Amino acid sequence: MIQRVVILSGGTAGTLTANRLQREIGGQAAITVVDRDDDHWYQPGLLFVPFGRARPGKLIRPRARQLRPGIGYHQSPVEHVDVAGRQVHLEDGTVLPYDVLVIATGAALLPGETDGLAEAMAQGKAFTFYEPAGAAALRDALTAFDGGRIAINVVDMPIKCPVAPIEFGLLADWYFCRRGIRDRVELTLVTPLDGAFTRPVASRQLGGLLEARRIGLVTEFNTGEVDADDRRLVSFDGREVAFDLAVVVPVHGGQSYVGRSPGLGDALGFVPADERTLQSKASPDIFVIGDAADLRASKAGSVAHFEGEVLVRNIRSFLAGEPLAASYDGHANCFIESGFGKALLIDFNYDTEPLAGRFPGRAGLPLLKESRLNHLGKLGFQQFYWHVLLPGRDVPGLAAAMPRAGKHFPAAADAGTALTGSPRDE
Repeated sequence: MIQRVVILSGGTAGTLTANRLQREIGGQAAITVVDRDDDHWYQPGLLFVPFGRARPGKLIRPRARQLRPGIGYHQSPVEHVDVAGRQVHLEDGTVLPYDVLVIATGAALLPGETDGLAEAMAQGKAFTFYEPAGAAALRDALTAFDGGRIAINVVDMPIKCPVAPIEFGLLADWYFCRRGIRDRVELTLVTPLDGAFTRPVASRQLGGLLEARRIGLVTEFNTGEVDADDRRLVSFDGREVAFDLAVVVPVHGGQSYVGRSPGLGDALGFVPADERTLQSKASPDIFVIGDAADLRASKAGSVAHFEGEVLVRNIRSFLAGEPLAASYDGHANCFIESGFGKALLIDFNYDTEPLAGRFPGRAGLPLLKESRLNHLGKLGFQQFYWHVLLPGRDVPGLAAAMPRAGKHFPAAADAGTALTGSPRDE
């Protein structure tokens, strides 16, 4: 009997999952991908748009064309999921029954959750580069900016690509140096974290880099209001950060249909799942991948890539009535663009901090260190994304599990005790 697999979202996680499944069990399953539109954005490229290093039109392709032949594509927003009835109800009236449902709908930006932020964005006093229109508007604002205070504000965690706000600050330093006005620009990263990043080792490294670039760091700042009239960020404890231009990463949550689907998600709209098998806690026939999941893993494209290998294996096992593999280890890695033709690379998982060394082995790219090679890797990732990651291809030497070879483990960790970091990596 043909099994019905419905995948919600044709984004990064949904597309690579569909392509992997079609390649491995295409003759045994009818796979349908659902999304609200046909615009697949290369989201990492949005970071470069404000600095004139990428054009939005070069970052977008049709969703349906990224899917392997034989995969169905249905364009409509999701109305709700009937967990008990094993059905997806779409806003166009279509009802899709499933044997397996994959939630891959990512995270939504919720500027309305912060007092004054939506108004500040509408008035052109606050911007976000986390979506295409905002990135383009910020490009125009930076072009016209000739001096003053720029506050880069992460309102709350978790967020997509946790290093992106740090990258924005470092690229802004490079950008204004290139324009010859860096001495007239005050850059400040304002974060709810107790450091620059969630993991202590990387946080110290990145915090030192920010300091060296004269980028201020305000920590444990929980933004309660963005005051557009007086141009200030106000925290819940009453602290203030003044700005002339605010670059804001709004509160993130799950997609709205999750809240209309009883039992599926948590209070933020993310979908709780087993962090090792990726099976939803709502029902055994539902799996979760990517930014939609409530996991300790970072919300980043590399995570979806590593999760995909485990997820597809477990879907196959579930359909065959076999035990699931509890094998996803939280593996994540990320290039961190630092400007001036250099970048860093970090690689870690649930239990292991970002460490110095090489990735994916002793002859690989340098970890936790600025280099030209990492910058070229960051730029080259776009082609890797379209031609390797999205098609769901395996990469020799780059498996789901975090590699240990090439990393400089402390002696205790190398003997079997992991170097543990933050309890949440978003």
